Amino acid sequence: MFWGQLCLPKWSALKNISGEYPVIFIITNTIMSQENESTPSPQIPEEGPQGGTDDAASTQHSKYMTPYAPLEKGAEDEAIPEKSDDAQREAEPEGALNFMGHLEEIRSRLIQTTIALLVVTSLCAAYADFLVNEILIGPLKRSSEGLVLQNLVPYGQVSLYFQVVFFAGFIISFPFVAWQIWQFVAPGLHEHERKASRFSILFISLCFFAGIAFGYFVFLPISLQFFAGFGTTLIKNNISVQDYVSFFIGTLLTAGLVFELPFISYILSKIGLLTPAFMRFYRKHAIVFLLIVAAVVTPSTDLVTQLIIGLPMILLYELSILISAHVNRNNAALRS
Repeated sequence: MFWGQLCLPKWSALKNISGEYPVIFIITNTIMSQENESTPSPQIPEEGPQGGTDDAASTQHSKYMTPYAPLEKGAEDEAIPEKSDDAQREAEPEGALNFMGHLEEIRSRLIQTTIALLVVTSLCAAYADFLVNEILIGPLKRSSEGLVLQNLVPYGQVSLYFQVVFFAGFIISFPFVAWQIWQFVAPGLHEHERKASRFSILFISLCFFAGIAFGYFVFLPISLQFFAGFGTTLIKNNISVQDYVSFFIGTLLTAGLVFELPFISYILSKIGLLTPAFMRFYRKHAIVFLLIVAAVVTPSTDLVTQLIIGLPMILLYELSILISAHVNRNNAALRS
């Protein structure tokens, strides 16, 4: 190859000198063919008389190569069938959602909850004066005449009305909010779990309303009476409206959440984290703890007042034991 490249530029010059260009071309091709013959080429295993390779070459080839038989076009389509969209939907469990589906579901539930809150809050706004004068300030007037509310900021009463109306709307629409949360969680449960929990919304709502009622009619008056009679008479108890609203809402919400203890017991028992044997074993410890909590949250040092606060919590604990036992019996029946 190199010789031909070297000689080709000189062919025209040799032609002018000797006039024997064809002879030089033949000689050059002869030298190039001899150079190619001297270069070794890869050997291909010779085929035997039966059309296959000899044994040594085939053995060495089989060590490193795995025989592969390509499928025909029709056979390949049959070997790897493609699932249609309808088949994929049928293969998915009923109610299953992907990530974007869950986000869309959350968005839909939030929109419906917000609309419900706005509608109920708008209805409560029509009775704003009644809610402020009777519901909010009523326990303060009934407990003592020594407690006086005062507004310390220009926008204080505007903020007061907004908070009262929104809080009333939240309490009234609480069953709908709980139902929306349940509708989001329910598709992930089994059929028997959904049937066993069909009264959950009613149970949650009753516990919450019972806690609100206990906080409003029992705990709040006792606390206000204690605050009104405590201390020296030389200091007037002029209470800020914002502080009183915060105390009012915090007391009712805390009582409502505490009364959800039976439902929490139901959930923990359902997933296997709580058993009635465990609660019965620590019953004495729980009673002592609940009485300490009642003594701490009760402003009065009167034993009767502490028992008024502590006894409902002890009853809630006993009710939680019964609920846990019922759930564990159902779980055992399903496993058997």
